[in-house]
Amino acid sequence: MAIDPVTVDGVLHERFVCRTHLMQPGESIGDVVERYLGPHVHPGDTVFVSEKAVAITEGRLVHAASVRPRWIARVISRRVRNHGYGMGLRQPVVMEMAIREVGMIRILFCAAVGGFTRALGRSGDFYRLAGRRVAAIDGPNRYTVPPYAFYVVLAPANPDRTSVLLSRRLGCEAAVVDTNDVGAVVLGASPGVNRAAVEAALRDNPMGQGHQRTPMGILRPAPSPKGRRGSSTPDRQRRRQPGRGGTRGR
Repeated sequence: MAIDPVTVDGVLHERFVCRTHLMQPGESIGDVVERYLGPHVHPGDTVFVSEKAVAITEGRLVHAASVRPRWIARVISRRVRNHGYGMGLRQPVVMEMAIREVGMIRILFCAAVGGFTRALGRSGDFYRLAGRRVAAIDGPNRYTVPPYAFYVVLAPANPDRTSVLLSRRLGCEAAVVDTNDVGAVVLGASPGVNRAAVEAALRDNPMGQGHQRTPMGILRPAPSPKGRRGSSTPDRQRRRQPGRGGTRGR
């Protein structure tokens, strides 16, 4: 599905998002991406995939009802401000999983520094110090497509490696991205990806944040008026755009 193009660093980029089936733990993210996007990629494209879709296929999720937050997770979660979409680490179950991911000492250090700098008028240091492995944890919320609305989904295990594997499989650049309604972050990418450009191109969250079920897409530099890239004409490009198929891991 084609969406509004965007200009990044003076270059117009076409953007396509793709509806998929509801991904399950144990599926191959490579197989899924190749199935839906493989027939449509062009040289010079960058394929982007939601970090949540990657994490789900890797089995990096746990039902929220099965998590028993320790008392320290409850205390810290009440003192962390939300700097993103949804409740995030303000949910004790999410904070508990963050502690399990990076360790109690690191979380306590981040909370102490974050509390100190917040008193000085600076916010967000808890998230910056904790790192993307913590900031990318998605907690249960009503906006996510069921059944994952009831799960805590962790960050992908190795988004750079996943991106490289996707790049080799599809013959184009690839990136694993964490997007929401306040921005986009590239968690992993193949070596040729301009991370800042991808983040700028996806800043408006074209994959959506609710039940759109569009967890992947293609970013394509638009043909210049004086000479189209490759051999495809604009009409042919439009016919080859990614089609609908069935979710996004969001």
